[in-house]
Amino acid sequence: MQVKIINQSSFPLPQYETTGSAGLDLRANIAEPISLSSLERTLVPTGLFIELPHGYEAQVRPRSGLSIKKGLTLVNSPGTIDSDYRGEIKIILVNLSNQPQTVEPGERIAQMVIAKYEQIEWAEVAVLSETERGAGGFGSTGG
Repeated sequence: MQVKIINQSSFPLPQYETTGSAGLDLRANIAEPISLSSLERTLVPTGLFIELPHGYEAQVRPRSGLSIKKGLTLVNSPGTIDSDYRGEIKIILVNLSNQPQTVEPGERIAQMVIAKYEQIEWAEVAVLSETERGAGGFGSTGG
């Protein structure tokens, strides 16, 4: 599937780092490093604009390496980019470590996964079908 993209960043287009990668790495399109104090959050531009086909979304997720090494993750995770959004992709980063952390220009700060979705129509009813689990939740199946 081809997706239209405008790249106004100083960096190459997002790419899959391995043949088995589900996510494309997104980079910080910033001119100077950004320092984040503990629990501080900021909106980081990518310089990317995309046009997804109807029926698809882009899910923006944290990068595990950035999370474990620096404690940087995404506040809104996964973030959803709808098929009718045409604005710049921006990443809401938060520093969950107890130390200040720095984001460098061009640093890979998130990953984007393209996923198909379906829109539903509600069928309002008085009763739902029975299942073995029923209304049990929040650990009711063990573990």
